Amino acid sequence: MWFGAGFGFPFHKCRRFRSSGFLRLFSVFGTRKSDKIKEKPIYAGRYCITLQTIDKLIRFKRRTKLCLLICMVVLTVSGLAAFSGDDPSKTAVVLNIKGAIGPAVSNYVVQGLYKAQDSNAAVVILQMDTPGGFDHSMRDIIKSILSSSVPVISYVAPGGSRAASAGTYILYASHVAAMAPTTNLGAATPIQVGGMPGMPEEKPEPSATEDQQGGKEEEHVPKGALERKMINDAVAYITALANRHGRNAEWAEKAVREAVSLSAQEAMEIQAIDLVAVNLEDLLQQVDGREVVMEGGRKVTLATKDLTITRFEPDWRTKLLAVLTDPNVAYILMLLGIYGLIYELANPGFVLPGVVGAICLLLALYTFHILPINYAGLALIFLGITFMIAEAFAPSFGALGIGGIVAFVVGSIILMDEESMRISIPLIGGTALASACFILWVMGMFYKISRKKVLTGTEELVGSTGEAMADFTGEGRIWVRGESWRALSQAPVKQGQKVRVISQDGLLLQVKISEEDMT
Repeated sequence: MWFGAGFGFPFHKCRRFRSSGFLRLFSVFGTRKSDKIKEKPIYAGRYCITLQTIDKLIRFKRRTKLCLLICMVVLTVSGLAAFSGDDPSKTAVVLNIKGAIGPAVSNYVVQGLYKAQDSNAAVVILQMDTPGGFDHSMRDIIKSILSSSVPVISYVAPGGSRAASAGTYILYASHVAAMAPTTNLGAATPIQVGGMPGMPEEKPEPSATEDQQGGKEEEHVPKGALERKMINDAVAYITALANRHGRNAEWAEKAVREAVSLSAQEAMEIQAIDLVAVNLEDLLQQVDGREVVMEGGRKVTLATKDLTITRFEPDWRTKLLAVLTDPNVAYILMLLGIYGLIYELANPGFVLPGVVGAICLLLALYTFHILPINYAGLALIFLGITFMIAEAFAPSFGALGIGGIVAFVVGSIILMDEESMRISIPLIGGTALASACFILWVMGMFYKISRKKVLTGTEELVGSTGEAMADFTGEGRIWVRGESWRALSQAPVKQGQKVRVISQDGLLLQVKISEEDMT
């Protein structure tokens, strides 16, 4: 005997439960009104007791076991498929560096090296085509290369590519340095970007020996103390990298001090690089069996002949960081943030401009924190925007507006000193033109307002024409602009006669007869 709690009960046979919700609830287990169940219901007071259909319970248990079996098979097949994949130790991970080296590229390379180490890859190939980049981003990449447990091969490719400036340092730091034909490297002189403008320093005075040798060829001598410090630091850095892997340190110093460059074949001849390869397959064939020195002096022999090439693509975070670190994008975000907050302050309660403006301004400040910017340029931009806003609220006949536009344009131009990181001139010009049009519109509106006749108050009544409501001499009443006013006239006024208001004293108007009615 089974009571009211269980599976497969034929409640539809019970008069007390025929129209209840239990029938719909238990129908999911296969109970239908059309089922022919032979058991008769047994009533016990207010409850309905019946024999359970064993077949229903058995079918339910079988279905459950079948589902569990299917799940186990799927998991087993998935695990076998995962283990039957390519052996990670037989793969070469390729990281692509294209364009200027910045925080986004640095984050991408560092994360790629970490993943290659976690997956126990055989080698990592940095395929480069870069004009250079930021010093701190370059050093982050070099630190990861030097501390990597996986050998790193830097490969300047495809043909026509270059590893200039920061790319040369990365090439020298790698365990294997390779280039494709028709590529070049060099021009590794550091350039100062950002900071506050300083006073020009005097050139070092020539010595007596140099004065006597007037025909001696001039050498590149850094002008200021800061530049000399940067050059000497860069020379020491790239020389240490060259000695680490047995490459040409003398040429590396020239690349920093004199900004010289080399083609792939010339670099191979003076041992600035290790080899020249046509493509990735040729590169793996040539480095097979080569011995490299890892961190701590550990020597590793490369086995790259039959490796599978796997490319590691940047994730969404790296792509977003690359967009945000674009100086033009940061510049637009800054302007949107400033103008959004200004609009919100001028129109409290609108909310949306304030929210969007705050988000854009914070993103712009984050980008400027990453990028080495010229803070004098940033200050000029804020000063220019402040002057333009002040022109709208306190008209100065264009003095504040024009000064604001000039400060804004100059600040935008000097915001980034490096050529590859400068703000787009059309973007600066378009923004300045829009600001100038706005200021001209504000000035025009103020000029129109100043020329417009007053329509309210005492000034509006003086000069108005009214009509006498009745004959009066001295004081009487007149209609002016649909209102009844007390009026005082020196001459007698007749009913309906036109009068003109010449002054107002409280609620009393001083009037005189209009010239038309005098005649």
